[in-house]
Amino acid sequence: MRVVIVGAGKVGYILAQYLSQEDHEVIVIEKNDERRAIVQNSLDVMTIAGNGASPAMLLDSEIRKADLMVAVTDSDEVNMIACMSAKHAGIKRTIARVRNQEYAEKDKLKFNESLGIDLTINPEMVTALEISRILLTPAALDVEDFADGRVRMLEVKIPNDSKFTNIALSQLTLPQQVLVAGILRQDRMLIPNGNDIILPHDCVFFVGEHSAIKKLEMHFPVRKSKVERVMIIGAGRIGRHLALILENVGISVKVVDKDRNRCQELAEILNDGLVLCGEGTDIDLLMGEGVGESDAVICLTDDDKLNLLIALIAKHLGAPKTFVRVGRSDYTSLMEQVGVDVVLSPRVLTAGVILRQVRRSDIVSISLLEGAKAEAMEIIVASTSPVAHRKLKEAKLPRNSLIGCIVRDKKAIIPNGDTSLEPGDRVIVFALPDTVPTVVKLFENKLGSK
Repeated sequence: MRVVIVGAGKVGYILAQYLSQEDHEVIVIEKNDERRAIVQNSLDVMTIAGNGASPAMLLDSEIRKADLMVAVTDSDEVNMIACMSAKHAGIKRTIARVRNQEYAEKDKLKFNESLGIDLTINPEMVTALEISRILLTPAALDVEDFADGRVRMLEVKIPNDSKFTNIALSQLTLPQQVLVAGILRQDRMLIPNGNDIILPHDCVFFVGEHSAIKKLEMHFPVRKSKVERVMIIGAGRIGRHLALILENVGISVKVVDKDRNRCQELAEILNDGLVLCGEGTDIDLLMGEGVGESDAVICLTDDDKLNLLIALIAKHLGAPKTFVRVGRSDYTSLMEQVGVDVVLSPRVLTAGVILRQVRRSDIVSISLLEGAKAEAMEIIVASTSPVAHRKLKEAKLPRNSLIGCIVRDKKAIIPNGDTSLEPGDRVIVFALPDTVPTVVKLFENKLGSK
């Protein structure tokens, strides 16, 4: 597939990196010389200097042959105009990163489609929804749902006294319909086999039928079974989205921000939440507002280092769970090592959403795990796929990949080597980044790819 990416910022770079590794033809358009040089010198892609929203740019014969345009500049308007121009130039599909709610609300989506934008992605809303999913599963560091909610992936940090430690996975007693799909140990992701063991402080990814995962959660007790009070530091776009989402599900919300205008705007749209104007590092303010009694403290400022500092202060004051938003995904492992419970990168989350669109239609969803150290993909088995009608032990899956669950006729199945893959199955695949291209080819619809 030929993909044109407009904008070589963090999201554009991540996308170009992934797509070039998967042998897609990638063209990056960027007017900033420094950004363009970084892409040119680091990745095996074509770069063009210029404005991706310019009709003259899109008359280039190499660009007009593209199957997809992804516009991810810092400007919503530039992204939207680029997609409009691309459609007029004959590019089949377009995706725009759009942050402003005036453009991204549900009643505007039809209007956007009429302009030639097939999909709009709001990184801040994607991040807020991810945080809310994790909050509503108190034992988890991450939660992902697949197959219309029939399958759930749960990431849990294993405590010292867990009965799951120091036992070979083949001998581990788990609830039926649950499998260990991945282990993160000392910043290294493992796709395990039956001989591997779980150690204290490992982050383990369990996958299985939704109700079975719910039973598994009981093995990881938390201080409270339900989140009732949350403190959010930062009233930017993510903070505003998250505060409204949490308030709508009955969670008490306090928001702290030093910008008086932001505080005023948020206070006007919240019904019961409390908005406080002040510094997130003000220990007296945090103590006075009961940070230690909050079930979670979520740090969402635009400053990675400040978010880390606030999270550590909150932990010191008794907060049981801390979330940190990062701009640089390479900070993720460092923050987790010093005690932050959940680290999220809006750029990585956005890249995962876009990758699902770039890859074929039989890939239903993609989740980038732990700052893209591994991927979880939901794939529909095509009748012409090389793995169709084959047992797993004959499917030649590459090392460092694993099929965690199969959904057939709306029923979740934890497979073994003798389980066959049938057309129409929804397969949840876990893989390390270097094996993803091979996995994708194995499930490729050969008829559709011609």
